[in-house]
Amino acid sequence: MQNVTKTFGRKTAVDNVSFDLYPGEVFGFLGPNGAG
Repeated sequence: MQNVTKTFGRKTAVDNVSFDLYPGEVFGFLGPNGAG
Protein backbone atom coordinates (compact mmCIF):
# COMPACT_ATOMS: atom_id res chain seq x y z
CA MET A 1 0.00 0.00 0.00
CA GLN A 2 1.29 3.45 -0.81
CA ASN A 3 0.54 6.90 0.59
CA VAL A 4 -2.42 5.93 2.81
CA THR A 5 -4.17 8.78 4.64
CA LYS A 6 -7.22 8.40 6.91
CA THR A 7 -9.14 11.26 8.48
CA PHE A 8 -12.13 11.44 10.80
CA GLY A 9 -13.67 14.85 10.28
CA ARG A 10 -10.81 17.32 10.74
CA LYS A 11 -8.68 14.81 12.71
CA THR A 12 -5.96 13.01 10.71
CA ALA A 13 -5.42 9.53 12.12
CA VAL A 14 -2.92 8.26 9.50
CA ASP A 15 -0.96 10.56 7.21
CA ASN A 16 0.85 9.37 4.07
CA VAL A 17 1.86 5.90 5.34
CA SER A 18 3.30 3.33 2.92
CA PHE A 19 4.19 -0.32 3.53
CA ASP A 20 4.66 -3.59 1.65
CA LEU A 21 2.49 -6.66 2.17
CA TYR A 22 3.43 -10.10 0.89
CA PRO A 23 1.35 -13.28 0.36
CA GLY A 24 1.03 -15.33 3.54
CA GLU A 25 1.90 -12.47 5.90
CA VAL A 26 -0.31 -11.35 8.75
CA PHE A 27 -0.31 -7.59 9.30
CA GLY A 28 -1.81 -5.42 12.02
CA PHE A 29 -1.80 -1.65 12.38
CA LEU A 30 -2.20 -0.55 16.01
CA GLY A 31 -2.40 2.88 17.56
CA PRO A 32 -0.75 4.00 20.80
CA ASN A 33 -3.75 2.86 22.86
CA GLY A 34 -3.91 -0.54 21.13
CA ALA A 35 -6.80 0.39 18.84
CA GLY A 36 -6.46 -0.75 15.27
